[in-house]
Amino acid sequence: MTCRVAIIGGYGNFGAHVARSLAGDAGIQLIIAGRSLPKAGAFASALDAANPAEAGAYDLDGSPDALAVLRPDLVINMVGPYNGQSYAIAEAAIACGAHYCDIADAREFVTGIGVLDAAAKRAGVAVLAGASSVPALTAAYCDDSAKTMRTIRKVEYGISGAEQSNAGAGTVAAVLSFVGQRFTTLRGGKMTPVTGWSDLRRVDLPGVGQRWFGRANAPDLDLFAARYPGLQEHSFWAGHAIAPLHFGTMLMGWLARIGLLPRLDRFAPQLVRIASLFDWLGTGTSGFFMTISGAGPDGAPLTRRHWIIARSGHGPFIPCIPVILIARHMAAGRRYEPGARPCLGIISLAEYRAEFAHFDIEATDA
Repeated sequence: MTCRVAIIGGYGNFGAHVARSLAGDAGIQLIIAGRSLPKAGAFASALDAANPAEAGAYDLDGSPDALAVLRPDLVINMVGPYNGQSYAIAEAAIACGAHYCDIADAREFVTGIGVLDAAAKRAGVAVLAGASSVPALTAAYCDDSAKTMRTIRKVEYGISGAEQSNAGAGTVAAVLSFVGQRFTTLRGGKMTPVTGWSDLRRVDLPGVGQRWFGRANAPDLDLFAARYPGLQEHSFWAGHAIAPLHFGTMLMGWLARIGLLPRLDRFAPQLVRIASLFDWLGTGTSGFFMTISGAGPDGAPLTRRHWIIARSGHGPFIPCIPVILIARHMAAGRRYEPGARPCLGIISLAEYRAEFAHFDIEATDA
């Protein structure tokens, strides 16, 4: 029996990549769904799938019964941004007895998914929020370090995207939602307020060179202190590969901070168009750095450093890896514990690295 996988937003940039990655799996029946049935149908018919893909209409603002009509076993929510989004898709999935996952990186959305825990357990389904770079990938690195480190005391990491205009307005809106806004991060063992895109710093990425970063918000900042006892310092950073865009974002963040501009995510479509004017300065290379410090098995100080360099515009593929693997695992017969929770400990670092090998993505350690 095939696993019926409904991809909501399946004809968008990220959803289309997930669909193409799963199309060759004979154990999966893809259902491409979205607000526009004609667009879903056109994409489904053009998809070279092992089992001819189906198309369906599903609108976040529509009736929850529309999902039940698709008869999914697994629902993958690819419709961002997730900031301020309700749990309507997850609730509809639970109601029709389907498992659920998404690529959300919005702090409140991911950390709050537990409100659906009781309902998910009653339905016998797993609801996994944040099957993305944060917190799934970052937790995979920390979990791997925890195998050999007695204590993790400090974790810092950051993502520098390639040309931002290639990401789409939803992804850009997710980043802009915290620029110039206040949120908390762990400093000296206490949750401390910081400002998004502040504390400008440069980080050297192997084979790429130095890139600018500013403070960024993520679900991890709430989740990791409980997961890794002894953690005292925790920070997440983000930056544009193209310096003028990074500093332009920083300036707008400052204006938003002092009240001269509203929250910047409302300007995402316009800023994507402006960003496209700078694409000629880009290289199509994204970078990730991570430093994990603590005590080794003998109690002596130990630091592990990691980098991911994604060339040829393949950086956006990385946040899609967890939902792709979850779908493949379910089609192969794996079952996840029922309940609603952030996607932690679901995808291992080894599984990530095996997927990197299919793209122009290199992971190194020191």
